[in-house]
Amino acid sequence: GEGNFSFAAALCGARATHVVATCYESEEEAAGRGGAARSIRRLRDSGAEVVFSVDCTKLREHFVPGKREFDRIYFNFPHCGRKAGVVKNRQLLAGFFHSCAEVLAQEGEVHVALCNGQGGTPADQPRREWHNSWQVVAVAAAAGFILSHVHPFNAETIEGYKCTGYRSQDKSFCVEGALNHIFTRSTAPMCFTPMSCQTQLGSQKVSFQVPQVLVDKINRGFLEVNSSHPVRTIKEKLSAGLSQAFPLQNISSCLPLLQQGHPGGVCHSNIFWITLSPGEAPGTEKMSQGRADAVLCSHFGQDTDGNVQEGCPDPKQFYLRPSLLPHAQAIIKKGAFSPGTLQVLSGPVFRKCRIAPHSMPAFHEMLLVLAVSRGTENSCVQMLVENIKTTMNSLHQGVSGVKPSISLQEAASFGTELSDFAAFERQLGEIQHFLCVGTEPEPRGSCVGVIRTAPGELKSQELVVVSASLNLDLLAMLLCGISDWRMLWTWDRRFLRQFPEGELRLFKSFSLYPPSYVHDVSFWLPDGQDFDEVAFHTLARRVSGEMVVSIQLRDDFQQPGTGRRSLCCRVTFQSCDRALGCREAAEMQLHLREEIQQHLGVTLR
Repeated sequence: GEGNFSFAAALCGARATHVVATCYESEEEAAGRGGAARSIRRLRDSGAEVVFSVDCTKLREHFVPGKREFDRIYFNFPHCGRKAGVVKNRQLLAGFFHSCAEVLAQEGEVHVALCNGQGGTPADQPRREWHNSWQVVAVAAAAGFILSHVHPFNAETIEGYKCTGYRSQDKSFCVEGALNHIFTRSTAPMCFTPMSCQTQLGSQKVSFQVPQVLVDKINRGFLEVNSSHPVRTIKEKLSAGLSQAFPLQNISSCLPLLQQGHPGGVCHSNIFWITLSPGEAPGTEKMSQGRADAVLCSHFGQDTDGNVQEGCPDPKQFYLRPSLLPHAQAIIKKGAFSPGTLQVLSGPVFRKCRIAPHSMPAFHEMLLVLAVSRGTENSCVQMLVENIKTTMNSLHQGVSGVKPSISLQEAASFGTELSDFAAFERQLGEIQHFLCVGTEPEPRGSCVGVIRTAPGELKSQELVVVSASLNLDLLAMLLCGISDWRMLWTWDRRFLRQFPEGELRLFKSFSLYPPSYVHDVSFWLPDGQDFDEVAFHTLARRVSGEMVVSIQLRDDFQQPGTGRRSLCCRVTFQSCDRALGCREAAEMQLHLREEIQQHLGVTLR
């Protein structure tokens, strides 16, 4: 897309290894522009290639895919020519990006310089209305590209460069406030097939079908020894700090993913119920008849989202662990517990929850358990919390230089306004304190952990159990400045590259200003049934592959006379780490409509 080849000539004289300069016009037409002939001679003298009559939307016709892959492709101030409107210029960019995808190296970059306001991103100052911009990020997303960097296009720093081609004339574009947009390839959409998983259940290994929404979160190994993931680094740093104050024992190995029975006090809709693979159920000779019936029933009593289905006497038998607390309680009951020694359990846990920025269907829990002498539990809690505070302050200052506000809040002071994490923890049992981490302007911050004291857990009258449950994923988000929990689970290698050898750093997003797409869905509820919000959100997670960032109730209508109830929900699709185009989002919305009709029994409007 060169006008007078002055940019390519500047590149050739600067740092580029090999330059290929192209323009849409013929050589005769291009050479007639001011200074073009001189730049073309300079390029050829430097060993660069100069190619004419190249359509930027058909690059493969000039550069054979597989034989010629470019590390960088530059397109400065693209324009259809003359008085083309925003729609035509979007179409030009769409064709250009699709064409780039065929001739760009895997780790390559596409640089697009646009006049101030054209891109339609928050980097533009002032920012145009979306419909009046070129929507460059959404257009690139449709071709599999994400915006990774934006910086000013400083024309005056490019030696010999003269912008030209405004409205197909030998005139300059207005480059004041212009921006260079740097796009990179996105990871491809993940196609997750049904997955079975093995785990220990008592003395036997069993297999089970993983709920589809969790297929990409099972067995990721973030806490394993060779992992450099931030959640492991934080766990190791906290363990090292706690070992300075308490004898410490790690007992996290081989903790089963499945639990049996029913978690007391926990809402059924927050649990991922599990189907055991046929023939994998524990032997019935070791079980009561009632338990054997429940296991048999589990083969057809649960769907692919881990929802309990009707028509089964008692399918609530096996479920993915929502907490490590029952494992600690089992260890206490067995007597395999040393008073005064801090027991550390860690691993992923799974909870159905609504879609919200800090609500996670899977996260890594670190559970600290300590048996102390009765009457000393309050001082031990303070010692435990102070140690966690010291470690967290040290980690946070090392990452950002800002001291966080870490506080212990009385459980009673929280009232009913709780995050999904805190609300679920309250279902698991009485809580004495919430551990909160925040920075200005919200010093109270987010709840990242809970403190419990359980005087009845031990048979001994002299000892009391103190436990602290920490959400390592929330801690990683707060410490590393990660705004979206989904980024912790990304398959894009650029995430872990920012944390070499377990070093904590402030995270820099490699996908800037991702486009969002809003769709509404209206439906009648089945007569006499309440709306299961968590089931609806779980379906949205599964159908979109975690591409839904919010679901808002827009309207709740009850029809006079019949009493039928209708809801309208606004669903917003947005990815944090990969390209999501408007067509793909629309397909997800259509799929969601089909799924809620099939699984929730609603009637679409």
